Amino acid sequence: MKPGARAVEAARRALGARFRLHGRDPATGLDCVGLAALALRAEGFAGEVPSGYALRRSDTGKIVRQLAGSKLTRCYDSRPGDLLLCAVDAGQLHMAIASETGIIHADAMLRRVVERPGEVPWPVLGRWRVQT
Repeated sequence: MKPGARAVEAARRALGARFRLHGRDPATGLDCVGLAALALRAEGFAGEVPSGYALRRSDTGKIVRQLAGSKLTRCYDSRPGDLLLCAVDAGQLHMAIASETGIIHADAMLRRVVERPGEVPWPVLGRWRVQT
């Protein structure tokens, strides 16, 4: 199996799960961090995921330091299964999982986990993948 494939599969299994802030279980709801944790754990990630954040922008530097200090590797190329940290607007960060055709993310506006084809619609602040 290609690196990242398990993360994409896990994220796809969560498609349709309802959106719930701080949600960590597809049965009761996920937010973007919960979806990221679910996908990355399928790749063998056992580290901490960011917590203690608000729906609106948290401290970007703190989130980046948490990711950098985990068992994730910052990467500069694009591969399915990558964790993306995006700036949705001036006041909101968002995480998504890269797929072969776009991204999988917990969409607060649509109130569910969805797969969005095409280019990432927001600026990508960073990419990480599970160390192999």
